This record gives sequence, structure tokens and C-alpha cells, in this order.
Amino acid sequence: MLGWVDTIIQGILLGGLYALFAMGLSLIFGVMRLVNIAHGDLIVLAAYLALVTADSTGLSPLAALAVCVPAMFMLGYVLQRGLLNFTLGTDILPPLLVTFGLSIIIQNALLETFSADPRSLKLGGFETGSFHLGADIAVGYFPLLVLAVAIVLTALLELAFGRTALGRAFRATSDDPEAVQLMGVNDRHVYALATGIALAIVAVAAVFYGIRTTFAPTDGPDRLLFAFEAVIIGGLGSFWGTLVGGIVLGMAQAIGFRIDPGWGVLAGHLAFLAVLLFKPGGLFPKTR
Repeated sequence: MLGWVDTIIQGILLGGLYALFAMGLSLIFGVMRLVNIAHGDLIVLAAYLALVTADSTGLSPLAALAVCVPAMFMLGYVLQRGLLNFTLGTDILPPLLVTFGLSIIIQNALLETFSADPRSLKLGGFETGSFHLGADIAVGYFPLLVLAVAIVLTALLELAFGRTALGRAFRATSDDPEAVQLMGVNDRHVYALATGIALAIVAVAAVFYGIRTTFAPTDGPDRLLFAFEAVIIGGLGSFWGTLVGGIVLGMAQAIGFRIDPGWGVLAGHLAFLAVLLFKPGGLFPKTR
């Protein structure tokens, strides 16, 4: 019995990382209805940026966030303002094709620069430390930190959307971009800010991902898949739903791995399919 309790706890902790993967995707979709196919590759790109920063400066990966977060924010702003804004409209196909092309470019650029060898970020042993709840349950310090950061970022995003002028601009632009233009709001600037914030969150997720496991240039599509499943399970437009979606996905995979090592990822996909069948709008759908 304690073994199953440990499995559930490990699944919840893993879900914190999946929620971080999904948070930026949920933000971009919530504001401009754009499905970013390159989202997973941007996570991998940010992980390599953290690797280069840590290696060249001697900083720890967590300290490298001071470089990676603003760098990814600027990349997101420029990417949206200089490229993705021109693809937005009533047809969803142009942004899908452009972000798909961006995904291919990022993967090949990383392969040329870093080769296909997997890399990882080291945190001096903190990533493997844990404390015990009884004899059979071990809770890792690092996974607990990841879950705590996911909860804090979710709360901050909900607060920003509900209580700040920028959040009101996001919601108004999402609801009626033509009306906000008549009120003097630059919708293209608002979209760029949303993508910048989303990629800043991606930087946080990427550093935690690189510390937790190895990463390679072609890992992006898998990260995108997990992020997409977490968003759909939780419900489009809901940040707390995205957090729950990530946890549900993590728990499903942990239970699957306990039943059979080959079933872990499949169990997550089955949980995603079950939600699509019985609650197509997700567990906590929200219309902004």
C-alpha cells in the first residue's frame, strides 16, 4: 500500500514539471488562440542557453535563470513582433505552418551547434537529495522545489490576469482585438508581451527539465506533446486547470510505470484520451 502512496506522490511531483512545460503554451493560446508547434523546441533551446551560461560563467543552473529568463523574454517579444504577428488572422493554418518551420530550424541549429549527444545541468547533488516519510516513501528536494515553483507561477499568472492592467489588456485583446484597437491599445504589442512572458516561463521550465534529466536537440516534440496534453486535460484558458492537468498527466505516467515500465508514457496518453472522450473541454474549462 505504501508503495502506491509513494507512486502517487512521485506522480504529483512530476506533474509540477509538466505544468511548467504547459504554462507558456496555455498563456499564448489564451491570449491569441495561437498553437505554438515550436513550444517544445523552445524549451530545449532554453535548456541549452542555460547550459552555455552555466559553463561559460561558472554559475549554477538556477543562477543562470537570471540570464535565461530575460533572454527568452526578449526572444519571445521579438519573435512575436517580427514574425508571428504577421500570421495571425481568422485562418489558424499560417501560424501552425510557421511555428512548425521554426521547430525544424531550432532542432537543426541545435544539432549543428551541440551535436546529438545528450546533455544535462548539474546542481551539486541537490537534485538527488530527498527526505523520507516513513521507511518506504522518499520525497526529493528538487522535485518538491519544481512543484512549489509551478504553484507560485500559476498563482502569479492568475493574479496578473485578474488584478493588473496588463492582465485586463490580455483579456480584452483576446475577447475583441478590434475593439481594443479603437480604445488605443496596440494589440500587436500586447501579443508580443504575452509571448515574451510565456517564453520567460519556458526558461524556468527548461532549467528544471535540464536538471531533472538529460536533453538533446530532438527532444522538443515530446515536450510539446506533454505540454499540450496537460493544457487539454486541465481545460483551455485556465492556469489552475493547467497545473491540475500536469499533475493528472504525471500521476497517470507514474501509475503506468509502476504497473509496467513500458506502460508509463502510454498511461499518460490514455488519461489524455479519456478526458477528451468524457470532458472534451477539459477538467476546468474557462472562457476569458
